[in-house]
Amino acid sequence: MPAVPVGVLASADAGPGRSMPAVPVGVLASADPGSGRFRWPVDGPPHPVRPFDPPPRPWLAGHRGVDLAALPGAVIRSAGAGTVLFAGVVAGRPVVTVGHAGGLRTTHEPVQPAVRPGQPVTAGTPLGELLPGHPGCPADACLHWGLRRGDEYLDPLALLGLGPVRLLPVDG
Repeated sequence: MPAVPVGVLASADAGPGRSMPAVPVGVLASADPGSGRFRWPVDGPPHPVRPFDPPPRPWLAGHRGVDLAALPGAVIRSAGAGTVLFAGVVAGRPVVTVGHAGGLRTTHEPVQPAVRPGQPVTAGTPLGELLPGHPGCPADACLHWGLRRGDEYLDPLALLGLGPVRLLPVDG
């Protein structure tokens, strides 16, 4: 089963327009598809180049996902178990959307789909091939990886335990 680097990157590590460093492979956790755990949607060491930067209001401009640099033609994989909800073109870009437990949906673009709506997937199932041409990508190709729950956009790095840290109160 592929391994996932955990706990080495927070989405606040880079500001808009700044590159994020490659995530070092250090502490590893397995991505067991039956456990509800998630993995990176690309193989090998991930290379985040643009962080999640949501707008202050839903109608304003922002970056509603994370861009991961990869080679054109790279296999894009499901981050977790679920069902393909959509595999087609949105606003001229090929997109694959996977529905996961808890009402979560991951989106992947630009990806030439190799799956069809209604198809069940596990963590690591190939969804399609990465195409070049993502706007603002500083590499030959970038995967825009998004996460939503209902109408709310979330940081997909949170699926891997890499999102912003929140301190919770401890009961006495």
